[in-house]
Amino acid sequence: MSVKEEIKKIKSLSKDQFELLYQISKRLNSLHYEEGLIEETLDLIINVVDAERGLFAKYNEAKKEFEIIAARNLMKESIQDLTSFSSGILQKVVESKKPCLYHDVQSDPTISQFDSVQIHKIKSVLGVPIIKNGEVWGVILVDSQLNRKEFTEENLVFLDFFSNLVSLALDKIIDYQNLEKENLLLRNQLQNIQPIREIIGESNAIKKLFQLIHKVAVTDATVLILGESGTGKELVARSIHNLSHRKDKPYIAQFCGSIPDTLLESELFGYRKGAFTGATSDKKGLFEVANGGTFFLDEIADISPALQAKLLRVLQNKEIIRLGDTKPIKVDVRIIAATNKDLKQLVSENKFREDLFYRLNVFPIEIPPLRERREDIPLLVKHFIKKYSSKEITIAPDAMKKLQNFYWPGNVRQLENVIQRALILCDSNILLPEHIVIDEEESLLDFRGTLEDFEKLLLLKRLKEYNGNRTQTAKSLGVSVRWVQMKLKEINSSEFDSNE
Repeated sequence: MSVKEEIKKIKSLSKDQFELLYQISKRLNSLHYEEGLIEETLDLIINVVDAERGLFAKYNEAKKEFEIIAARNLMKESIQDLTSFSSGILQKVVESKKPCLYHDVQSDPTISQFDSVQIHKIKSVLGVPIIKNGEVWGVILVDSQLNRKEFTEENLVFLDFFSNLVSLALDKIIDYQNLEKENLLLRNQLQNIQPIREIIGESNAIKKLFQLIHKVAVTDATVLILGESGTGKELVARSIHNLSHRKDKPYIAQFCGSIPDTLLESELFGYRKGAFTGATSDKKGLFEVANGGTFFLDEIADISPALQAKLLRVLQNKEIIRLGDTKPIKVDVRIIAATNKDLKQLVSENKFREDLFYRLNVFPIEIPPLRERREDIPLLVKHFIKKYSSKEITIAPDAMKKLQNFYWPGNVRQLENVIQRALILCDSNILLPEHIVIDEEESLLDFRGTLEDFEKLLLLKRLKEYNGNRTQTAKSLGVSVRWVQMKLKEINSSEFDSNE
């Protein structure tokens, strides 16, 4: 093309088009490539040429395939399906290596044959190639289901200039794409191996828990944490918050068990002055305080039906109403709930709202009990010794074995209490079996393990009562001595010697 023709093309651009090209060139060539820049730029293009959709696609010469870099519609929504655009027209732009303008593709015999044109009722198309090193790197295409008179030669020139700007910025775009992919890959790898500082353990069960926490933390999904008492549900909730984009916003935790209904409601939702006796001024509820952050509701199964209905409103409409008020207040809060009860069972018994259960159960996380990750006990013991003692204290192998053979119905919290007690009893630099004092009676109360675990726990308790005498133990349990011997073999315990 001659210089005169180039000048003529440039003169055909309007002042607004020049201004837009200038702004786009500044952004494409800035020092920092912003996420979403291509989408924003495509939105501007759609608006300027009065199109309904726009596509920025990369072309793979070897596979003869296109890949979406960005695709948008008039409502500024992203389009994920490449097949909704005409692959035939895209291919024509690639083959010609020139800008293409079609006012009414339905009546053009060379274009109307394409299936995508017929299926999506496409009428008008503007398409320009993006050239890099003399080859087609990709295509910018805008289209409409109407016969767009605005799809003019002038707009085609504008789109061609834009493609040239993109071509100049391609190295930066490609580098950014590669960094995005590398970042995603590294993030996925970290989810598989990266521990969480607040949670101690290296067992497979804990590694699976780490994976789930990392995956859900980057979303805003509601999380329901399930697990026995003492497993660390609050630690998991706080870890999710700390790894999320809300980490710099408030984290509020509220225990919902054994709290009077009216008191809990006023704490959660706040109240207006005069709402009840003693309400001498307005008070914000915890949902308002947690706005923008994370709200952890512990023992969610214990809230009343009335509060369940109000919590459902928060989850559905993202709004609360203070006590004594009628005006809803919008809140942006990520909710994490926890319980040690079977919510499905409570739903079947009409003690918990089914609709609330499904709202809370978007992403359930079940924390394994300590007895299912015994290999973590040495790490936990070391952690608690360091936490509660300033001295260098080790633990004797037989004391550790005693800890690992126990079934820990109170889980990590119970283990922590036992170690803290042991450190008080210990007068030397080594924890011995006699320092490990476990309240057996307490362990049998509210036991939430399996029947097999209960059998073993009860057997060890009776053996202790009868000073290790297996015959008397068997008689007290109504079983044979052989059964006792078999169970002890399963437990692999040498703590009790036979005194028969």
